Amino acid sequence: MTRTILVTGGGTGIGRAIAARFAAAGDTVVITGRRLEPLQVTAKELGDSVVAQRCDHTDPEQLEALLDRLPDRIDVLVNNAGGNTDLDTAAPDSLAAFAQTWRTNLDANLLSAALTTQAVADRLAPGGAIVHIGSIAADQGAGAYGAAKAGLASWNISLARELGPRDITTNVVSSGYVQETEFFRDSMTDERRARLIGNTAVKRPGTVSDIAETVAFLASPGARHITAQTLNVNGGAFASR
Repeated sequence: MTRTILVTGGGTGIGRAIAARFAAAGDTVVITGRRLEPLQVTAKELGDSVVAQRCDHTDPEQLEALLDRLPDRIDVLVNNAGGNTDLDTAAPDSLAAFAQTWRTNLDANLLSAALTTQAVADRLAPGGAIVHIGSIAADQGAGAYGAAKAGLASWNISLARELGPRDITTNVVSSGYVQETEFFRDSMTDERRARLIGNTAVKRPGTVSDIAETVAFLASPGARHITAQTLNVNGGAFASR
């Protein structure tokens, strides 16, 4: 059966790879994001089963408007939109600026996922799945960004208890350093890249395909008894037992 997949932040990087993975499996995919042009380019490249819709997922009004353009049934929601917004701003020079940098990161990485999930909750189908894209920063620390991703993982636990009786699973894929994304903008130095790769057990960076395949698994029939979990996909850079 063809499923309907919603991927936020689906125009580039990890989101694009996730959309491509589901589209290749024959699913219908709606990709969203703040920038319409990369969304349209991705939709054209991936084929007719992928539809682009502009939406800022931190804005309740834009989300409500998006609902009119979404299908009545959503089988898989991937909350991928986000990123370390500190990389886009100068260091805060006042308490008010400090507060704003924290709110911006929380909005982009935690509130966006919560708002989107709440907006489409009634459309999530039994047997469906939610997958949030988290970060190794939640465990290793990265200021407001790490705190926001840690909050995402914590909220996921209560969300799983809420949606479990409807046969909907919800999990977090916590990624480490992934190349082929816009995450670091132009700030990645050769030294830092080497250090991040050196921290892994497999001695290679993650790829967008690594994350997309994990998301596809968590949305598959083989993962129906996996929920309320954070699955680390970081090449062993952060280990758990």
